[in-house]
Amino acid sequence: MKTIQGHPPPASARAFTLIEVMVATTIFFMAMFSILGVLCAGIHAASILRSSGPTAGMAAGYYFVTNQIVEGGDSGDFSDIAGYQGYQWRSVAAEVATNGLFKMEFVVIDPHGNPSSTLDVLIYNPASSSGQHMGLQSTPH
Repeated sequence: MKTIQGHPPPASARAFTLIEVMVATTIFFMAMFSILGVLCAGIHAASILRSSGPTAGMAAGYYFVTNQIVEGGDSGDFSDIAGYQGYQWRSVAAEVATNGLFKMEFVVIDPHGNPSSTLDVLIYNPASSSGQHMGLQSTPH
């Protein structure tokens, strides 16, 4: 914009147009609503995790601390973890193929006796009798 004399207006007279202000405001609010959406989703996920009991994934991690796969069943509880007293876990391991592939099923049972979480895992065990028949050796770690 030029004045009548052909010189640009002084710096103090320059301003943003209404369109520029509206575009900037729109971008600001879109960013704020996106950030609030992510924050609300995180808070919701945290509240679900806080209100639920132990999961079958926790039972699997609890079981695999020994790093041993034994065909048959096993069970335990979460009495050593604060807030999870009364919850139990059960696992069943069975060989599903002749090459040392095992299927492990984990179930967490709530204090009322109802299954609250389940997990099925396929695991290869070269130390199994069928895995050793294939000429595979297990190496100690």
